[in-house]
Amino acid sequence: MMLVVSLESKEPVIDQIVGGIRRAIAGGELRPGDELPPVRQLAADLGVNLNTVARAYRALEGAGLVSTARGRGRGSRVTSDCELVHESDDETRERIEGGFGDVAADAKLAGVSFEVARAAALRQLQRFYGAASGKGGNA
Repeated sequence: MMLVVSLESKEPVIDQIVGGIRRAIAGGELRPGDELPPVRQLAADLGVNLNTVARAYRALEGAGLVSTARGRGRGSRVTSDCELVHESDDETRERIEGGFGDVAADAKLAGVSFEVARAAALRQLQRFYGAASGKGGNA
């Protein structure tokens, strides 16, 4: 897994780490049972505080995406694939739609045309759902 964070970004580092790992799971780069790098190693690799990485792992654990075995030599592992961690409730849909809304607002404020933003959104959807438009997820 190639995870990159930008210390210059407006997005908090913890959110960059969580988002990168979530994308790796959703995209199939990380599969159930795969071990994540130890907190200290990932913190050193990214040049960030180890508490930031530990908080990111806890957030992923809270979302049900990873499990962390307590004790020396035991790491965090991906617990399930993206198709198993789905919810169909209104709260989840609102969260997802809100995320799309934030991205759309950022695109518009950056002067990106509707067609360019639409094409970018479709590329990302195809990245995670595949080329078949009806594949996966709940409507």
